[in-house]
Amino acid sequence: MSDPRHQKLAEVLVNFSTKIKPGENLLIEAIDVPPTFVEAMIAACTAAGGRPFLQLRDQQLWRALLHEASPEQLKLQAKVDAELMSNMDAYVGVRGSNNVSEWSDVPKDRIQLYEELYAKPVHFDLRVRNTKWCILRWPTSAMAQLAQMSTRAFEDFYFKVCTLDYSRMAAAIEPLRERMNAADQVRLVAPGTDLRFSIKDIPAIPCAGEMNIPDGEIFTAPVRDSVQGTIQFNTPTIYQGVSHQDIRLAFEDGKVVAAESNNTDHLNQVLDTDSGGRYVGEFAIGFNPHIHTPMRDILFDEKIAGSIHFTPGQAYEEADNGNRSKIHWDMVLLMDEAAGGGEVWFDDVLIRKDGRFVTGLGLDALNPENLI
Repeated sequence: MSDPRHQKLAEVLVNFSTKIKPGENLLIEAIDVPPTFVEAMIAACTAAGGRPFLQLRDQQLWRALLHEASPEQLKLQAKVDAELMSNMDAYVGVRGSNNVSEWSDVPKDRIQLYEELYAKPVHFDLRVRNTKWCILRWPTSAMAQLAQMSTRAFEDFYFKVCTLDYSRMAAAIEPLRERMNAADQVRLVAPGTDLRFSIKDIPAIPCAGEMNIPDGEIFTAPVRDSVQGTIQFNTPTIYQGVSHQDIRLAFEDGKVVAAESNNTDHLNQVLDTDSGGRYVGEFAIGFNPHIHTPMRDILFDEKIAGSIHFTPGQAYEEADNGNRSKIHWDMVLLMDEAAGGGEVWFDDVLIRKDGRFVTGLGLDALNPENLI
């Protein structure tokens, strides 16, 4: 039996996120996703006049493949999939898995081969640059467990978050975008954190349901060599299948000169992936009104109301500070009162305190009660 929430989410993805027009090709990459939702995507795309194409994948099988695949094999797989991607106008990637650590035992050198030989040419060089795209998770019992919720309660939460009125959010972001574009110096203050950097002349990019679902952030990038001070992250994070907590980074002239976590060795191994791994490619402010606690899934955690995230690695082309890396690791700092509080300053003006935008600056529309 079809679930009306599947249809509603599919319509958001087709009509708002990717804005499919008659005659456009949409690639639906479904990874461990129920057929009923894929059917809803096909129906929504067709109703909009688009042409749906499918790639069905399984995380467990891809894990087995990555353990065995040769560089030549990955190059050929990328060549085949790049040919398909190059014919697409839009892409929706939906990932569901009951094991968020499925790739945790894939050797680091093989993860790097996958990222360099497959992910970069197919996704970063083609999909990101040339299609209207949106990626999202699918609710699973594993995600519910990470969120410390029952499966049914998590599903209700998921569909409420993912079918938010994103057009309303898009309008509310505009004053913050204008203020960020005019700003030079940023200062972040929180327990264990005192960080300064410049965002001068690097565009601020609003995110309201077009490239990620759920959504609710605005991102830019620090001037590459401007970051000074320390930041203590207070949310858990999973990268390359490995869990980290209590990450602390110290910066001098933009570079991470000291890094600690509950898994310091792995943290430093990732940061040493290449010359750009110890520099930051993104700074963002999160404000989704329905997301309040971390669940070890970055597509949710980076949008937590009252949060910021700071990202060692690759910069996005839309907000480019010139940093290049094979990694892009979003690390989240909660700044609401429950997490210890914090402040965000632009050019010595307090913008947000304890997770709430300061009144009198025209930013109040982004506080949670005004987005629901």
